Amino acid sequence: MASVSQGRFILVHAIMSDRKGLYRLRRLSELLDHSDEEDDDSSMDVDVHVPASQVVGTTDVNAVVDNEEELDASVCVECRHQAAEVFCEQCHDHFCRLCYGGQHRKGNRKAHTFQPILHSAIPSADKDDAVVAAAPSLHESSRLTEGDDSSSDEAHDDSSTVATPSSRYFRGTASRKSICNLMGSLFLGSKSTSTTTTSSTDAPSSSSSSSSMRDRAKYIPLRLTYEERKRLRTLEAALNVCHYTDKVDAAMNAPAKRTRMQLQEIAGFLSGLVVSIDYTAGQTLLDEKQFDPLAGFFGELFELGRRYKIMNPEKMRGEYGILMYLLQDAVSPAIQDLLGFSPIQPLKTVYALLEAHDSLGLLDHPLIDVATMVVAPDNRNKSRAKIQQQIKAKDQAIRTITHRFVTATLRADDIQQCLYSIADNNYHLYFERDPIDRMIALLRTHFSPDITNDDSLYSLAIVSGSDGARLSHTHTRQYHYVLQSLTLWREIAHDMFRLWCLTDEDLLSGSVGYQLTDTGQGLHRIQPSPLISRAMHVLLHSTQAKLDHWVGSSVIHLGDKNVPNALMFIDKYAQVGHILRPIVRTLDEIDKLVDTSAELRSYVQTSFGGPDTLKKDILVDFFREAFDGSGADNFFDAGSCIDGRLTSAWNWCSRLHAKPFFPIFKLAGFVGFDGKFG
Repeated sequence: MASVSQGRFILVHAIMSDRKGLYRLRRLSELLDHSDEEDDDSSMDVDVHVPASQVVGTTDVNAVVDNEEELDASVCVECRHQAAEVFCEQCHDHFCRLCYGGQHRKGNRKAHTFQPILHSAIPSADKDDAVVAAAPSLHESSRLTEGDDSSSDEAHDDSSTVATPSSRYFRGTASRKSICNLMGSLFLGSKSTSTTTTSSTDAPSSSSSSSSMRDRAKYIPLRLTYEERKRLRTLEAALNVCHYTDKVDAAMNAPAKRTRMQLQEIAGFLSGLVVSIDYTAGQTLLDEKQFDPLAGFFGELFELGRRYKIMNPEKMRGEYGILMYLLQDAVSPAIQDLLGFSPIQPLKTVYALLEAHDSLGLLDHPLIDVATMVVAPDNRNKSRAKIQQQIKAKDQAIRTITHRFVTATLRADDIQQCLYSIADNNYHLYFERDPIDRMIALLRTHFSPDITNDDSLYSLAIVSGSDGARLSHTHTRQYHYVLQSLTLWREIAHDMFRLWCLTDEDLLSGSVGYQLTDTGQGLHRIQPSPLISRAMHVLLHSTQAKLDHWVGSSVIHLGDKNVPNALMFIDKYAQVGHILRPIVRTLDEIDKLVDTSAELRSYVQTSFGGPDTLKKDILVDFFREAFDGSGADNFFDAGSCIDGRLTSAWNWCSRLHAKPFFPIFKLAGFVGFDGKFG
């Protein structure tokens, strides 16, 4: 009798599941078959559940907690998504280690004392509930102190504590939370009972810390295989003719109408991909409109596109934005419920592949550095024999590691794919980070912060209102301002792969909505980015701890009208190498041009006073006018904030053609800051 009852229960459950599936397919078919010529009122009759956060931003669930009594003492009072780790005895507030270091870096708070908080062992579910906190509004502007040209270490005590909008929910897994907490310890050291922290603490930067290859491998994507590259070409071709954002990101009064258009465009794009790869499967998909059986196919195809972009930031310049915005809508609750699947798969990384085959020991092999080193001519004109020697040593190291770790499940091709992927990361650092190191070295070599005469020909002093400058700095202040800006860019370039991965997670979370807002430069998707925001604050505070003092604002624009979302943020800082490489290349080519042509030597001597004088003229112009707070439409959007420093550099690039030394750039092979130069 019991077996009969159980059988009836299973039958009823199966019938209910089939009914839900049929209802979903019926709704999907109605929305896909809906024509734009039909009356708009009829579209409202279609049952579409649209979350308010998708179009109009966060709801009351994400409201700011203004009542201090409602704040959880186990959560950091500043960021409100990390567990509290220290208690300030003067502020009477609980902080995580990162926020405490930022809040108490200078001023009167520098002398505050703290006590570590000892957490009792609680279930992981309770820990996840404990980190839930409120977020500010998406439109909250963090303009405070960013345009103050007199901001300094002694000026405003809280100028460096202005935080960007963050999410109510911290979406990181336990491992990511541990990483963030570990990075936060850069500013307070180990968990000790030390009662004081100073801004001069010798905290190591993210690039100079003894992080193992295992930590790097977690954020190094796998190089694409030959078969994956063939599918990538299909994806790129489809994105190249796709006008998804042109149709969807438009001003619409009815949220249901926009959701219907999103669904039609996404379904059409997915159907086109299947038809282009397998015509028979595409015909079946068009007839039955069942996308969930192809969830694995779509997930793998979109994953390799995202992975390829991270490893090649200069590729897919327009296609990547369309892909991410399309996937951002596809993972929204309304669209995902109708499609019946999520097109997102985790990125394939070197660490994940080796961990799956229990071969993480490969990353600890003593020859791993040789097998993944960069073989390229350096500034000292490395001989061809030396280059050939390095190539042979690299090949031998690859063969040795492959022979050591090859197993029945881990093929030799997989091992070499991991090694080549790590080498790709090293080449990325060579092209993106090393030019910044060169500029820092040139600044230290040709200029000194101790100059007393600001009227000197090679003084870096700037005055607000002169040559478009919006800041007023003495030579010493401008020297430190340039140095700390370049140092921060260097830290970002060193950690770019991890920032790309966090950007991917922030954009495709599905739990954080966005606002389609007119920012003054068109409609943009303004979305909080908690993961990339925290990572940037870690890099900023590590840079501040590494340098003697900080000049200017510490505001990081993210999730506002200046930098709407993580995609805009990562794309902006990916251009630093494009800005600096032509300058470094031109400076290196000056001596070669003079040595190879007597006419050029005479031109440089008569026009600029010699090669050394020419180099210094280029450097002093760049260090003055590329860091003067200019480049925006108004005072508040530029200034000395973290985002404004790069805006000023872009502005200098746009005015290079008017510089007296522009012909030297052309003679050195310059074709543009976005061209095939270097």
